[in-house]
Amino acid sequence: MQILMLGWEFPPHISGGLGTACFGMTQALAQKGAKVTFVLPKTNKGGDPGFLKLRSASGTMIDYEAARRIHSVGEPMWKDNVRFMPVMSPLMPYLTPESYLQAIHDLEHSTNFSEHTNIETGTFTYNLKGGYGPDLMTEVYRYCRLAAAIGLQEHFDVIHAHDWMTYPAGLLIHALTGKPLVCHIHATEYDRSGENINTQVAAIERAGLLGCDRVVAVSRLTRDVVVQRYGVPREKVTVVYNAVTRPEIEHRYVIPPRLRHEKRVLFLGRVTYQKGPEYFMEAARLVLQKVEHVRFYMAGSGDMLPGLIRRASQLRIGRRFHFAGFLRGEEVNRIFALSDLYVMPSVSEPFGITPLEAMLYDVPVLLSRQSGVSEILHHALKADFWDTRDMADKICAVLQHPALAQEIVANCREEMKTIRWENAAEQLISIYQSLAGGAA
Repeated sequence: MQILMLGWEFPPHISGGLGTACFGMTQALAQKGAKVTFVLPKTNKGGDPGFLKLRSASGTMIDYEAARRIHSVGEPMWKDNVRFMPVMSPLMPYLTPESYLQAIHDLEHSTNFSEHTNIETGTFTYNLKGGYGPDLMTEVYRYCRLAAAIGLQEHFDVIHAHDWMTYPAGLLIHALTGKPLVCHIHATEYDRSGENINTQVAAIERAGLLGCDRVVAVSRLTRDVVVQRYGVPREKVTVVYNAVTRPEIEHRYVIPPRLRHEKRVLFLGRVTYQKGPEYFMEAARLVLQKVEHVRFYMAGSGDMLPGLIRRASQLRIGRRFHFAGFLRGEEVNRIFALSDLYVMPSVSEPFGITPLEAMLYDVPVLLSRQSGVSEILHHALKADFWDTRDMADKICAVLQHPALAQEIVANCREEMKTIRWENAAEQLISIYQSLAGGAA
């Protein structure tokens, strides 16, 4: 099987679990014999990772005939179906209403992209930033055109698009080539924003999920959202759980002597509405009233961070509640390894890879029941995100009873044996084969 895969991020430069999932997924597919061409807005220096071919949409130039085909199919489709227009937009994936004024100001002074079109030859090239900034919607539109140009050059059996940013490109390549399209949904706009959704993003999600041949959801929770919110037929949606790649852990992290008498509780993720960081802080406040010698760490960045820093000061817990900022690579490995408990209090988590990463270091985990990963981790501790007292009680139990922590770790270690990317790859290849067999 040859797969043209469309994504917005790939290690080493990632903003969350999407890039990590894409890496593990493509590596497992390659091990099963699939050939993957992964199209990013831009690629990093250093070449491909070896098991797939990375292609950058930035700088792509196409001939007049290809440009004509893309324009003739692309513009009417987006204008008619989802009102997707090539205009500047102050959109970020997790932008709050309070952030719009600043985003608009930044947008007006933005020089993050450039464009060049040669009218005589019909070729064009765009330099994409490839990030999640205020001009994201314009980047998505341009990526759509440029990925379509790549799609006309590559040989493949199936198109596989990850999340809404790549759905326009997937639908356009599907229309241009007739190849089957799989839309992978890692998080919906309702997960990110609750009821205060960005209607333009939701329209693109709906168009992609309804217009593709098969939807892959990362959990039953996500499948239900897709069916109920977007009207996608349930039989069209296949649940394929994410996994985690177990690294060969070469480093042993030594706890500094001054911290050995303390316990450490970790939150690691985007500091945004979806991830429930305020509930983690409230649970920390309750725990600190009962347990001494414990520190809480919030690792990550996001729009809620300034307010939570102020809130920690108001609660007078600053000496025991620390903000670690956005961590990468070795920093993430270290903070997992030195933690005594990992808490994921998400309001709406389609899956959630970070608990699996914590478990690689034999760290017990406490999960929100409103998470997809809770569907496959039967022995992890669980609590409703809003029930901070229950959350606090379970944190106290793990910190005060080492035998409980050891039992959770042992049981989850057994469950991890079946949560493997190779299982997900087998499911995906089966989907590809069923679609390619019926492709025109």
